[in-house]
Amino acid sequence: MTNSAPTQTHTLSVLVENRPGVLARVSALFSRRGFNIESLAVGPTEHSEISRITLVVNVEDHPLEQVTKQLNKLVNVLKIVELEPSACVRRELILVKVRADATERQHVLATLEPFGARVVDMSTDSLVIEATGESAKLEALLRVLEPFGVKELVQSGLLAVGRGSRSITDRSLRAVERAA
Repeated sequence: MTNSAPTQTHTLSVLVENRPGVLARVSALFSRRGFNIESLAVGPTEHSEISRITLVVNVEDHPLEQVTKQLNKLVNVLKIVELEPSACVRRELILVKVRADATERQHVLATLEPFGARVVDMSTDSLVIEATGESAKLEALLRVLEPFGVKELVQSGLLAVGRGSRSITDRSLRAVERAA
């Protein structure tokens, strides 16, 4: 019987220079270590020179530390922060197309209200619903919509930002400005 350390979900916020190929290098580092990225979201920040990559991985603490050290060695990586669930706001977005003919439409609409979801497109036999929130809330919404018939589902990766007034981009922008 092998004694392996338990794995745990980690959310990393990685600030990178906004340059071609950076995402490929970051994701390749996780791939080489055999880690599956459970969620990945990338986008610009409030500074056009910096992008933020939000990664969710399920790994042991020690190997994660090794990967973050290797990430820090990548030229275009400016900063890495692990976001603890209690210290950040976490959200995902889903778009769900459900069957909803004229007889079911009002029932579907009433179902959305407690979730804060809204209809963003309507046809004669279906609705496209948009919802944002924590994973558990979105999973609950999907369970409620399932009896109507989910025709299509699109889900974003997790987005997360630390609570409070501090910003992880402040010092990172100064580093980019010095390098320019």
